[in-house]
Amino acid sequence: MSTAARRTPPAKTRKSPSPAKPAAPRRQADEQPLIEDIRLLGRILGDVIREQEGAATFELVERIRTLSVAFRRDQDHSADRALKNLLKSLSANEAVRVIRAFTYFSHLANLAEDRHQIRRRTEAERAGEAIEGSLEVALARIRKAGIGDAQVAQALAHSYLSPVLTAHPTEVQRKSILDAERGIAQLLAARDEIRQRQRLYAGGKDALTPRELADNEAQLRVRVTQLWQTRLVRFTKLLVADEIENALSYYEATFLREIPHVYADLEKALGREDIAPFLRMGQWIGGDRDGNPNVTAETLDYALRRQCELALRHYLTEVHYLGGELSLSAALVDVSPEMQALAEASPDPSEHRRDEPYRRALIGIYARLAATLRELTGGVAARHAVAPQNPYPDAQGLLADLRTIEESLREKHGAALVEPRLKPLIRAVEVFGFHLATVDLRQSSDKHEAVVADLLKVARIEPDYTALAEDAKQTLLLRLLDDARPLHVPDAAYAPLTVSELAIFAQARTAHARYGRAAIRHYIISHTETVSDLLEALLLQKEVGLMRGTLNEDAVCDLIVVPLFETIEDLRNAAPIVRAFYGLPGVHAMVQRSGAEQDVMLGYSDSNKDGGIFTSNWELYRAGNALVKLFDELNAGQERPIRLRMFHGRGGTVGRGGGPSYQAILAQPPGTVRGQLRLTEQGEVIGSKYANSEIGRRNLETLVAATLEATFLTPNKAAPAAFLDAAEALSRASMAAYRALVYETPGFVDYFFGATPIREIAELNIGSRPASRNPKHNIEDLRAVPWSFSWGQCRLTLNGWYGFGSAVVRFVEGAPDAKGRKEREALLQRMYAQWPFFRTLLSNMDMVLAKSDLALATRYAELVGDRKLRQKVFSMIEAEWHRTSDALTLITGAKQRLEGNVEMQRSVRHRFPYIDPLHHMQVELMRRFRSGDGGERLQRGIHLSINGVAAGLRNTG
Repeated sequence: MSTAARRTPPAKTRKSPSPAKPAAPRRQADEQPLIEDIRLLGRILGDVIREQEGAATFELVERIRTLSVAFRRDQDHSADRALKNLLKSLSANEAVRVIRAFTYFSHLANLAEDRHQIRRRTEAERAGEAIEGSLEVALARIRKAGIGDAQVAQALAHSYLSPVLTAHPTEVQRKSILDAERGIAQLLAARDEIRQRQRLYAGGKDALTPRELADNEAQLRVRVTQLWQTRLVRFTKLLVADEIENALSYYEATFLREIPHVYADLEKALGREDIAPFLRMGQWIGGDRDGNPNVTAETLDYALRRQCELALRHYLTEVHYLGGELSLSAALVDVSPEMQALAEASPDPSEHRRDEPYRRALIGIYARLAATLRELTGGVAARHAVAPQNPYPDAQGLLADLRTIEESLREKHGAALVEPRLKPLIRAVEVFGFHLATVDLRQSSDKHEAVVADLLKVARIEPDYTALAEDAKQTLLLRLLDDARPLHVPDAAYAPLTVSELAIFAQARTAHARYGRAAIRHYIISHTETVSDLLEALLLQKEVGLMRGTLNEDAVCDLIVVPLFETIEDLRNAAPIVRAFYGLPGVHAMVQRSGAEQDVMLGYSDSNKDGGIFTSNWELYRAGNALVKLFDELNAGQERPIRLRMFHGRGGTVGRGGGPSYQAILAQPPGTVRGQLRLTEQGEVIGSKYANSEIGRRNLETLVAATLEATFLTPNKAAPAAFLDAAEALSRASMAAYRALVYETPGFVDYFFGATPIREIAELNIGSRPASRNPKHNIEDLRAVPWSFSWGQCRLTLNGWYGFGSAVVRFVEGAPDAKGRKEREALLQRMYAQWPFFRTLLSNMDMVLAKSDLALATRYAELVGDRKLRQKVFSMIEAEWHRTSDALTLITGAKQRLEGNVEMQRSVRHRFPYIDPLHHMQVELMRRFRSGDGGERLQRGIHLSINGVAAGLRNTG
């Protein structure tokens, strides 16, 4: 890999504009540290391959890389033929070794890019540059608008911002790999520090730096060797418990320490220390049952216990270190009366610490935390100055003790001792409590219907609930919600689904008692299509005591019932369904009594699979507007208005709502944020955003900055009517073009299953959830996640752009004359310049097109056995690709892709020449495997290539 690491030609897409190239001298200066890191890591990997696998394997890797680059850069047909012949000649073992080499290089290139991103950000901050997405810039804009810091702090007191980690079958990283890569990232950071010190001695004698750099390189070699000898993919399918542990690793690496830092930065920027805890974490893993029969009450219990354990062990560690730091003697400093009482209440008997009140108090706190850990999780603390005793009943008790210490230090000349560790610990307890993250419960509406039907049948209230009309269902459900009696008949026999679902609700009630109400706050109903879907979830809460009282009088509900609108039709019906729900007697008052909060979740993935990228985004925009208007009407004249919180079910890929979070939040319809926002983080995006703690903190800061800007600076007035009308016309045409290909082209399903690795992805052990809701081969039942993942793997990324080109052509050509066409073109250009929604959507399409590659896609198309079908479908896709690229050029004025995204240009330029060989290898191995010339080793090679491509493409993988 040493030669490969030196050559980084710009990426090109056949018959299409290449990504824009910035000025060479400036680029080389800016990128030199990145190039050096990539070369270093590539050289070390090459050395390890030569050492571990032999010179022949190293030369083979280099030969494949050279031919692949020639195919990409020069469209060299002789190189294409030579590459195909070479790949066909490889044995399964040789193929796996080559795939591992390029996959690991992709992983190492990611680490180098992450380091460079941090480096560039630090340099910009040191130079005093304004950084888009930073708290500093956001607050400066807010102040310029005449909004004071006190007003911002007051708004945050009523805000709720929550990234929500979800488990989906696009996260192909093993925890062992993530841990090793964190070690490499730390060594790259240390190498930067050595280089900075080296500059201090420039021109003078410096015998130490070469030794430090050599030692650093030796440690990097150790970690790369560890990677090479570690399995990339799992032998067995991932269990829910494995997914829980994977997610928890991000809390250890990033969230527990970096979220308090984000709060500290915000407090400094606002000049106050009373910022309410508005930024919190959410989690689906362990509570998301939709389509995953492996999630049960037992897995929910496990998730909550492990989350609690992780939080408590973090607190125990910090309290232990605080005890070492707060060695203050009463002979030298005074303490507050409250602090003295806390010290005297400690069970610490040591005479050596009699004059050390803070240490004595912290030993008592540690003993209580250790007892809490044992009581809530069964775990044992690592250290014991005294035996665990007197567990805390809740996190507020721990918080009160820590604040007693803080107040005493501030009063008695010890304020400096608060900042390094105590203050971040207090903030962590405020944010994470004993629950760590709020676990959402989610289930499909048809499952709720089946459970309610079973309960009603056994209770002899209604023999066939599912056959009732919607009005009849609502009438019956309202009557039952007005009745204080439960439906459950003791000792009666119920269907397994009923038993399992009621156990989940019961476990949620237990969780509230053990870990606090924040442990579970939301109950999400997938496929919400009717008002009865919402009432059924209320009834099931009532069965286990999560809803108390009667709906017509004094009902209080512990879990927020959250409708999830997913398909295009569902999004169009979102506001009418919520309006009808709130129009029912007792519902509005119950929500007010229960906290006056209403989350509504909007699904990006399924709506995209249903109607294509533009229509999905447009209907999401329209639904958001309609919901804001509805709640403004509901809240008019109310003493306690209900806060609407949009929950965006964004995936990792652009086709599933991914893309830069900052721009996405600012592009939301006017009034839809208002300090309230939840959004999912999925797949490889979790790793790219949060595996590195520094990058994780920046991403969290960006979420806060975007939420502040969207809350205070987004204009309240709607976009111009001409913009809205044009978007509606584009949506209709785009959806028609998309569905004509995906749902109306005969044989398209066969093309998709042939020209993408969807079948192989379904067999990859990367998630506990099945890839399809139904084993039949049809698009409707396929989950949106593997649908998007497959298009990314074959480099068409179809779900991120298809239909838009045809829509623009139809919109412009629909004008009556040349003047009208020019006016429509000008309208689209104004929409791009003035409307954040339209500009962000087109920016995401631009990025997706830049990452697509028609030349590589033809390789995958060759896997389709029916030549006529292959030519027909691919020609449709290719033509639409060019229409979309031309449309983007027309509207944005950018003749090349990524013209305004220097960072992504850099990523494409350095990354793609080394991803290409993985595609070529993947196609060859899929061809063999599908023809029956397979075996476990061949299948493992395919799975390794999927991992490598996903790692290399990141947010399109």
